[in-house]
Amino acid sequence: MPLAGAIARHAGERPHVPAFRMESRVFTYGELAADACRILHAVERSAGLATEQSVLSGRVRLIALETGNHPLFAAAFIAATSGGNCAALIDPHLPDSTRQRMKEKLKPEIVIRAAGDLLHLEVPSAGQTHSLDTFDGSSPIRVGDEAEPFLVVFTSGTTGEPKAIIRDRQSWRLSLEIGQDFFGLRPETTTYAPGSLAHGLALYALVESLAAGAEFIGARHFEARQALDIIGAARAKRLVLVPTMLRRLCDEAEGAHLRCVEKITVAGAKLTPADRSAAARTFPAAEVIEYFGASELGFITVAGADEHHAATAVGKAFPGVRLAILDDRGNRLPPGEAGTIFVDSALISDGYMVGGDNVGFRRHGRLATVGDLGSLDEDGTLHLIGRAGGMVLSGGNNIYPSEVESAIMAAASVQSVLAFGLDHPDLGSELVAVVQPSDDRFEREALERHLADALPRYKHPRKVWLCREMPMTASGKIAAGQLRQWIAEENGALERLF
Repeated sequence: MPLAGAIARHAGERPHVPAFRMESRVFTYGELAADACRILHAVERSAGLATEQSVLSGRVRLIALETGNHPLFAAAFIAATSGGNCAALIDPHLPDSTRQRMKEKLKPEIVIRAAGDLLHLEVPSAGQTHSLDTFDGSSPIRVGDEAEPFLVVFTSGTTGEPKAIIRDRQSWRLSLEIGQDFFGLRPETTTYAPGSLAHGLALYALVESLAAGAEFIGARHFEARQALDIIGAARAKRLVLVPTMLRRLCDEAEGAHLRCVEKITVAGAKLTPADRSAAARTFPAAEVIEYFGASELGFITVAGADEHHAATAVGKAFPGVRLAILDDRGNRLPPGEAGTIFVDSALISDGYMVGGDNVGFRRHGRLATVGDLGSLDEDGTLHLIGRAGGMVLSGGNNIYPSEVESAIMAAASVQSVLAFGLDHPDLGSELVAVVQPSDDRFEREALERHLADALPRYKHPRKVWLCREMPMTASGKIAAGQLRQWIAEENGALERLF
C-alpha cells in the first residue's frame, strides 16, 4: 500500500498507537497524520510564492528536507512525498558549500530546515523564509501516481561529490511490499534504527515501519549506552544498524542479554564471525540478517545465519532480484569468474539526475550496475571484491581495498578497518590502512602473520595506522575523508604502526 494511504488508514483505525519516536517525543499515528497535513498545507501555501520551477520542470513539486533526525522529520517526509510532491533528502551534516551546490543543482521550490524544535520553510527563488507556525490550516495527504518522481537521495558513488538519484513511486511501493513480507514486519514489530534519516538504511526502516503500522524509534545521535537503555525500555523487537553500531552495542552491553530483540538487520558493510558471535551473546533471541544493496539498485543480496560467510561472500539474491556477472564486452561469465556485478529487478532507480556523470550506475538492457566487481558461486552466493572506481593501482598491480579490508577484519582483535590509496611518487598509489583494535590484545606481529597467510605480498598495506576511536559519518560509516585529513596533518588521533 502507498505510504500516504497506509498513514491515513492507521490514523483512522489506530489513532492512539505510537508511530514515531525521536528522543523524548512520541507521535501517535493520529498525531503524525495531523502534523503531516499541517506541514503539507504550509508547503502548498509557500510554494505559491516560488518564482522558479525545480529541476523536475513542474512534473511535481520538489521539496528538499534538510532537517536531519528531527522529531518532525517523519511528518515532514510524509508531506513532502504526498501526491504531487517529491522529497529530496539533504544531510545537514555535510559542509555548507556542498549542501549549497546540491540545492543549486536541484532548485527545489521549498527547503524545509530545522529551527530548534520547530521547522522553517524556505522559498529560495523568492528569498523568503517562514516558520511552520506562520501557517494555520491543514491539507489532506494524497496518494500519488506510480510513475511520479517520489524521492531524490544522494550518494558519493565513485567520486567525492554527491550525486542525485531519483526514484519513482512504483519502485518504492514494490520494495515495501517485498520487504514487509521478507522481514516479517507486523504492527507489533517495534524498530530501533539510530542512523541518519537522510540516508537509505534508516530511512527505509522508517518508511517500512510506518507502512506496516508499527512503531519506529530513531535517535538524533547514536550513543551506545543510551541506545541499550532505549532498546530495553521500549522492548524493541527489531534493530536496523550498520556493523559499527552493532559492535558498539555489544561492547557496551558487557555481558548483559537483551532478549526482547528478535531481528537485527545490518547493511553498509560486512559482519565478521566475531561480530555474529558478539551479537548472539548480547541478543540471544535475535536472528541476524545482512543485506547488500545500493541506493541506485535497491536490495541486491541477503545473508542469514546459515549462509556462506567467507570474507568476500555477501549472500544470495534478494527475493525478486536476478544477478549476473558480465565481462567488459557484456558477456555473461561462468561461476567462479570475476567481472562486473549486474542486477535485474523492479527496485532499480531511474538513475542519476542534474548532471550526474554516469560513472558507476549504467544499464545493459534490463540489467544495471554501479560498477561493483565480484563473482557467483555455483549455489548463487555472490562474492564482492571491490568497485572499479575504488581500485588502487600500485606499482602496476590492481588492488581492491574491500578485499584487503575483509582480510584484516578476520585478524585477531580488529574491530574496524578502512583501506584506501594515497599518492606515491614512484608507485603511483600506495595502499594504506587505518585499523581500530577491539581490545588491548591487538599485536602488530599477529596482524603481519595474518596478512602473510591471507594475501599475496603486493596486496599488503604499505602503511598502517591505529585509531582507538574511528571518526564516523552521520550514517554510521567510517569517515574516510576525516582519516585522510588526519594522515595528512599527522594528527595525534592516529598511531603509526608500520
